[in-house]
Amino acid sequence: MSPFSNAIIIGASSGMGAELARLLARKRVRTALVARRREALEELAAGITKETPKAPAPLVYPHDVRHFDEVPTLFQRIAHDLGGLDLVVYCAGVMPPVAVNEYDFGKDRMVYEVNVLGAIAWLNEAAKRFENQESGVIAAFSSVAGDRGRKGQPVYSSSKAALNTYMEGLRNRLGHRGVRVVTIKPGPVRTPMTEGLKMPFMINADEAARQIWAGIRSSRTTVYVPKKWRAIMWVIRSIPSALFRGKDI
Repeated sequence: MSPFSNAIIIGASSGMGAELARLLARKRVRTALVARRREALEELAAGITKETPKAPAPLVYPHDVRHFDEVPTLFQRIAHDLGGLDLVVYCAGVMPPVAVNEYDFGKDRMVYEVNVLGAIAWLNEAAKRFENQESGVIAAFSSVAGDRGRKGQPVYSSSKAALNTYMEGLRNRLGHRGVRVVTIKPGPVRTPMTEGLKMPFMINADEAARQIWAGIRSSRTTVYVPKKWRAIMWVIRSIPSALFRGKDI
């Protein structure tokens, strides 16, 4: 069973977010599913209900995380509909393809709006609620890409680095109030976002969700998925930046 009763998953319509939603249903957690695409959310919720008929039916809330002003009211509505809240997971993220010589501010702005500002809008609300109730877990999906600046995706990498620092700040602010803040750092995972990409050590989204769930339930503050990426990124962080210049990594 689960130590949690009521959860919100933001970015639940596909990939790791959808797999985490399925897993939480199997653990009998009452879950609110938030994402931009209504049809995908409703299809996911219907599938979960069919697969786990004894679990609480997921609640569906279509929302674009770039609509920041909607968040405070929507957050309160969801918490009320769930009848309580003890877990909030921000899974939303984008990584548009970028050519090696491309500098597209439109894409860059979207990356920051979804990967960083959307997370802040939602997790600030979670932080206020959990600080008052002196309990709860906040988790966000970052990436191993945030550990270094990569020439192929400089803006995506920096967005995840920004998210890492924001999560660390929340952790330092809320730790003494009984609130856990967990940063999830997956390596390459087979999801719609990575479709067509060839990357080392790729795992399926359902396996990633199982490891993420174990990390959320543990006492860890930063969870690499799979665990091998902790050692890999320790090595990569130790490499002088000059050695990356001109390399196709």
